[in-house]
Amino acid sequence: MDFVYQSERFADLQLLRYKLNGFEKLSLRQKIFIYYLAQATLFGRDITFDQNGKYNLLIRKTLETVYTDADIAHDTEEFRNLEVYLKRVWFSNGIYHHYGCEKFEPGFSEHYLLDALKRVEPNRLPIDGKNISSVEALFDKIRPAIFDNTFMPKRVNKADGEDLVMTSACNFYDGVTQQEAEDFYLRMKDADAECKEPPSYGLNSTLVKENGEIKEHVWCADGLYGPAIRKIIFWLDKAKEYAENDSQKNLIETLISYYKTGDLALFNKYSIEWVSEHDATIDFINGFIEVYGDPLGLKASWEGLVEYIDEEATHRTQTISNNAQWFEDHSPVDARFRKPEVKGVTANAICAAMLGGEEYPSTAIGINLPNADWIRAQYGSKSITISNITDAYNKAAHGNGFKEEFVIDDTTLKLIEKYGDVCDDLHTDLHECLGHGSGQLLPETDPDALKAYGSTIEEARADLFGLYYIADEKLVELGLTPDMEAYKSQYYTYMMNGLMTQLIRIKPGCQIEEAHMRNRALIAHWCYENGDVLHLVKRNGKTYLEISDYEQLRRLIASLLAEIQRIKSEGDYEAARNLVERFAVKVDAELHAEILERYQRLDLAPYKGFINPQLLPVFDNNGEIIDIQVYYGEEYAHQMLRYSQEYGTMI
Repeated sequence: MDFVYQSERFADLQLLRYKLNGFEKLSLRQKIFIYYLAQATLFGRDITFDQNGKYNLLIRKTLETVYTDADIAHDTEEFRNLEVYLKRVWFSNGIYHHYGCEKFEPGFSEHYLLDALKRVEPNRLPIDGKNISSVEALFDKIRPAIFDNTFMPKRVNKADGEDLVMTSACNFYDGVTQQEAEDFYLRMKDADAECKEPPSYGLNSTLVKENGEIKEHVWCADGLYGPAIRKIIFWLDKAKEYAENDSQKNLIETLISYYKTGDLALFNKYSIEWVSEHDATIDFINGFIEVYGDPLGLKASWEGLVEYIDEEATHRTQTISNNAQWFEDHSPVDARFRKPEVKGVTANAICAAMLGGEEYPSTAIGINLPNADWIRAQYGSKSITISNITDAYNKAAHGNGFKEEFVIDDTTLKLIEKYGDVCDDLHTDLHECLGHGSGQLLPETDPDALKAYGSTIEEARADLFGLYYIADEKLVELGLTPDMEAYKSQYYTYMMNGLMTQLIRIKPGCQIEEAHMRNRALIAHWCYENGDVLHLVKRNGKTYLEISDYEQLRRLIASLLAEIQRIKSEGDYEAARNLVERFAVKVDAELHAEILERYQRLDLAPYKGFINPQLLPVFDNNGEIIDIQVYYGEEYAHQMLRYSQEYGTMI
C-alpha cells in the first residue's frame, strides 16, 4: 500500500504524515537509541502547553474529559464545535493560534460547557478540592480564558508602544512589567560585564514578583516543571547507554546535569559539546531553545526533535558548509561585520524520527543552533534541513491549484515547476547553514540590544543571505543549481509570498505579528519601495506580482542585507524598529480581502502540521528489545488523547 501523506482537515489546518525513510536500515542499537530519545521528546509536551498560557493544561484536561465522556451526545452541533476547538488546542499547544497568537473563538456556548461538565463524573475532572473545589469553581476558572475575548487575548503581543509583557498571555512572567523585566536582566548583564562566556540570561525561568520582590523560578528537576523534566531525564539516562560515541554520551550527561540544576553555565557547556559532535548518524534537540514565544526574546519554549542523517540529501548541505568561508568573504556586508574565520559550520539533511513540544504538530523545515552568538563565533553551529518533512509538504501541495491561481503567467509558472523544489530546499539550506551562522557582532554590542525586534531582524538576515547567494554563479559551479535561470523561481515565489500570498494566514483587520512572516514582509516591501523592479499589476481583476529585472532585484537584496547586518552587528534598536514597523507589520486591507477571497475558492488549508509515527518496541521472552517497528496509522485524536494519558505529568 502506498504511503498516505494527507490525513484529516479541520478549521484552517491540514494534518499530514511524514515517513521515516531508511529507518529499517539502521542497526538495532541505533533504533533503540532513537526510541529512548523519542520518549524523552514526548515527555516535554506539558511544558510547552503551560508556557503558552497559564490556563492551557486545565482547559485541555477539561475538554478532553468532556470529549471522551460516553454520556454526552456526540451528534449535536455544539459538541462538534467543541471537538474542533479541542483539536485546535491540541495543534497549537494551547488556546492561542500557533502562528497568529490570537485566541480561538469557541463555537459552543458557556451554557453548553457548564451543562456538559455537570454530566461528567467529578473525579474525572481536574478538581483538586483546594484551588478548584467543585465543577462550578472549575468552570469559573476557565470561563474567561475560553469565552471572554478581552481576557488575555494574545499569546504574544508585539504592538509598538504597549507593555509587551503585561499584554502577552505567554506564561513566562507573572506580575512584572516590561520595564521591570528588562531592568532585571540588564542588572544581571552589568554585573557579569567582564564574563567572556555569558549565560543566556532568563532563558529557563519564569520571572515573578512576590511580596514586591522580583525573582526567577528556574525550570529544573526540583523546580518549576520538575515532574516533566524528571521524566525527560529518565529517558535521556537510558538513551545515553546507546549513544554512538563517547562524546555523544558525555553531552547527554551534561544535558542531564543542566536539567537537574537549571545552571545556564551547564547549558553553555552542553551547547558547546553538542555543536562539536559531528560523527554520529543520530542527533537530537531537547530543551528550552527558541525565544520566539517571548515578546522580549529572552525566554525559551521547550522543544524536542529526534533525527538521523539523510545521506543522499546531505551532499547538498555539506557542499555549502564546506565552502562557508568563501560565502562569508564574498558577502556584500561591511567587512567589519564579517567573520574573519568561520569556525565549525556543519550542515546535514536529516529525517525527523519524532517531533515534540514547540516542534509538534507544526514544525520547522530547517534549524540552526546554538543561538548564543559567542558560541557561534568560537565553536561554530549546526544546521539541519528536515528532508522528510519537506518531502511531505511537497507531496501534499502537488496539483492543489495554488501556483496556478497566484503566479502571473505560464512562463513564470513553468520556471517554478522546473526549479521550484530544488531552489526551495537550497534557500532553506543557505538560510540555516550559512545565514544564521554568518556575520559577527561588534565587541561592545549586547546580543539582546534589538529587544522585541531581534527575532524578525535575525530571520530577515538569514533569508537575505540565502536570497543573495542563490543567484550567485558559485552555486552553479558547485553543482547546487543547474544554471543561472534557476534562482529566478525562488525570487518570484519569495516576493509573491512576502507581498501577497502569506496574507492568507492573517485575519481581516489584523496586522502581521509572527517573526518569520514579518521578516518576509519586510524584505518584499522594502524591495518593492526601494527599486522599480517589483510591480503589483491587475489582470482580469486580479492582482499579480511582476518582476521586471531580476539582476537589479539581487542588488536590492544585497543592499538590504548590508543594512540588516549593520543593525544586528551594532545593536541599532531604533533602525530595527523603524524597518520593522514601516515594512513588516501593516496590511493593505483591499489586497488582503482579494487574496483571501481567491484562496478561499481553492478550498485549501493555510496551515499544516504532522501526526507522529508510533515507534513500537518488540520484545523477546526475556523482555529485551529485539526491534523497533514504525506504525503510521494512528489517527490525530487518538494520538493526542494517548499523549495526554501517557506523557501527561503536570495535571
